[in-house]
Amino acid sequence: METRHLRYFLAVADTGSLTRAAETLGVAQPALSQALVRMEDLLGVKLFTRSRRGAQLTVAGQAILEDARLSLARIEAATEHARHIGQGTAGRLTIAFVATASLQLLPEALYAHREKMPSVEFILREMADLDQVAALEAGTIDVGLLYTPVEIRAHMRQRVIARYRMVAAVHEDFPVGSDGKVSLVDIARSGLVLFGTHEAPALRAAVLTAIRKLGEHPKIVQEASRTTTVLACVAAHLGSALVSSATTRVSFTGVRYVEVREVQMLPTMELSALWPVRSRPMLADKFVELLPSAG
Repeated sequence: METRHLRYFLAVADTGSLTRAAETLGVAQPALSQALVRMEDLLGVKLFTRSRRGAQLTVAGQAILEDARLSLARIEAATEHARHIGQGTAGRLTIAFVATASLQLLPEALYAHREKMPSVEFILREMADLDQVAALEAGTIDVGLLYTPVEIRAHMRQRVIARYRMVAAVHEDFPVGSDGKVSLVDIARSGLVLFGTHEAPALRAAVLTAIRKLGEHPKIVQEASRTTTVLACVAAHLGSALVSSATTRVSFTGVRYVEVREVQMLPTMELSALWPVRSRPMLADKFVELLPSAG
């Protein structure tokens, strides 16, 4: 049985007339009548009784009416879904991200993507940088939003989507200079709350190198794997931290953000999108198109 048989059957059932159904469908009445006869032959039952008053459903026709309507709706939905998949406007997209990306860039991109391609299902995972690298290499995520540079053993595209300076996250009682800034030396002496080597190894190394250049020996009092954990440690007087300027969007009781006097010695935090190279554009490519570019 063809999809058109269901469509013809429902049109006649809804209008109660072959003539009106043919006009609604834009087909010739003889073709409609022949299609219904073919459908009845396939089912082995009469679906309509025909008279001068029109076409009335038989008991058998009434019995399959809702099933036919549901079947046609499912077929049309499946056809539309397959079309969107083929066009790269539907499917499932797994996106991993560091916390910084979730503060503005990711929500804006998700909103823009939903407006353009509402049939895409998103799977979102907050992950550390090196975890994202492993997931990209294994093919378990489609796009990674992470801090670069990183070493990855796979052919990837990269797009730098934001660059942030580093700022100090200190306890609200931490002494600040008359210029409203703090020294990197003072930060180091208060004890460092740092992301672990698994989270942002390149940034961690650069921070420790900058402190050593000032003649200080870095004292790491606490390691943490998430931005909120870092801020919680600062609020608890465990030490001070150096974080992305994007983190200043996060209000955390007991913590304030202060410019670092020797900021030129600290690395710029480069947030990038990484995604696999494919022979033809995929959902990941379309998603990254909606992300900003920092050049």
